[in-house]
Amino acid sequence: MNISIKSKSQCCGCGACKSVCGTHAITMVEDGMGFKYPVVNPDKCTDCGLCLKKCDFIPEYSKIDNFEEPLAFGARHKDNEELMTSRSGGVFAALADKCIKDGGVVYGAGFKGHFRVCHKRATTVNETKEFKGSKYVQSDTEDIFDAVKADLKNGLKVLFSGTPCQVANVKAFVGPKLRENLFLVDIICHGVPSPKFWKDYLNYLEAKENRKVSNVNFRNKEKYGWTSHKESFKYEGCYTYTYTYTFYKHYTFRDSCYECPFCNTHRPSDLTLGDFWGWEKTNPTFNLDDKGCSLILCNTPKGLKVFKETWENLHVITAALEDCMQTHLKKPTKRPELREKFENDYNNKGFDYIIKQYCRETFFERLRKHLGVAKRKAIQRYRIFKYK
Repeated sequence: MNISIKSKSQCCGCGACKSVCGTHAITMVEDGMGFKYPVVNPDKCTDCGLCLKKCDFIPEYSKIDNFEEPLAFGARHKDNEELMTSRSGGVFAALADKCIKDGGVVYGAGFKGHFRVCHKRATTVNETKEFKGSKYVQSDTEDIFDAVKADLKNGLKVLFSGTPCQVANVKAFVGPKLRENLFLVDIICHGVPSPKFWKDYLNYLEAKENRKVSNVNFRNKEKYGWTSHKESFKYEGCYTYTYTYTFYKHYTFRDSCYECPFCNTHRPSDLTLGDFWGWEKTNPTFNLDDKGCSLILCNTPKGLKVFKETWENLHVITAALEDCMQTHLKKPTKRPELREKFENDYNNKGFDYIIKQYCRETFFERLRKHLGVAKRKAIQRYRIFKYK
């Protein structure tokens, strides 16, 4: 029996099934949104069933090594540059540095070509810097599984970071015998936006400005602060909010994200990283400068051990799990009512129509955002006054 996608919500598009197929019977084919799905060539398929065995995008994914409940911490990197160039508190940078210094390799989401998001392999500290920060696009992992397995077979320590679905399938792909040197880090994920939409958006910006984008920052903390969630594109200092606006509207997510089985506290990884919303409940002075702080969930004994090995480079606080809970540790993102219409309009009427119809903030949205920013700044000023 081979893999068969009856509903798009059943597939996260990682490509593990393609990688494990010994007869090369599976190809990954893009749909109208640019998301990849497996297609089986019946003339090459031997019905071995390996593609199904290595798919762990299921509610019964492996949690065999997990604590009964994860241990929660907050952390910020002691190095200000690492802190400011990371999305949250810079914990991934500390983990990656430690892995490289121990002679290991690191896999994470970076860029190929003109800002195409994909997973890459790093063997130096400098190469891992590309993996820092958010990329609000589904990363292409199609060709990464064999590389991870080869490194583990060669006795290397491997740190793999990604969304929980990517992590779960890397874990299943390599198998239990090779997991000793594999350290898995997942993120608290809202959902993965369309690679095609991201490409069209870049083309739209470049046509509008009549010049190439040379740098992308999906969340510019230096200019706007950690809580702002604003991106920046560098060509002449132009800053825009349109792309992340669609991200938080959830229109461009993959179908599987709306039924994700990993939105709970029993993660498929050794360590879970995310923004520490509600940090002030644990320590009211920890993030007074709004430069960001990470939430860390240690899911396994290995995760706790490796995390503790980075503490010399981090400011760490212990947290209660109930003070760290956020929506995507409880349930997946709700599918928007207009999601199907959005996709049909995108495929039939094009990107320019989408920008005009779906990507413009209403007056009330702008007002609510403005009031929200003002409220956060007032609270921050009060905390600074109170605790300093």
